[in-house]
Amino acid sequence: MEQITIERVNITDIKKLQEIGRATFFEAFAGVNTEQNMKHYLENSFSEEKLKSELNNSNSQFYFARVNGKVIAYLKINFGEAQNEKIDHAIEIERIYVLKAFHGKGVAQSLYQKAIDIAYEMRVKNVWLGVWEENYRALRLYEKNGFTAFGKHSFWLGDDEQTDLLMKKELTSTNGLIAS
Repeated sequence: MEQITIERVNITDIKKLQEIGRATFFEAFAGVNTEQNMKHYLENSFSEEKLKSELNNSNSQFYFARVNGKVIAYLKINFGEAQNEKIDHAIEIERIYVLKAFHGKGVAQSLYQKAIDIAYEMRVKNVWLGVWEENYRALRLYEKNGFTAFGKHSFWLGDDEQTDLLMKKELTSTNGLIAS
């Protein structure tokens, strides 16, 4: 595979973000959710208005992963008030989604590492995320990278209440961060 490049998404990339967001979420979850719930989620969560609001939030950042100029995946991180659960001295990895054709090629790991690098730069103490309890591929990725479960919260996909496991990784001097 060609080299993966990672770049920050800006407001002029909104259409590409909308496309990759919808495509990767659909690939990941359409087979295990109703068509109606998927349609509702994709229309609302990836509407131009919602994405514009998220891109303009100074406490959120998006990054594209590209191969040969093509967007194949993306990352969304939150800190401060943008976090879905308010955790002090932490950043949240809200989304890492990769097109299925690029699964198993190190793309998710590259985006994960970008989030960790940002956490080091920000000198936070924890990186955390929520992952659907039935998303075994993602759970393996996070467990492999030292995340442990610390709670649960509800995630609504249309009218279906699902459970996300909350997982975190403490960053200390032993894994590269010199705590402030």
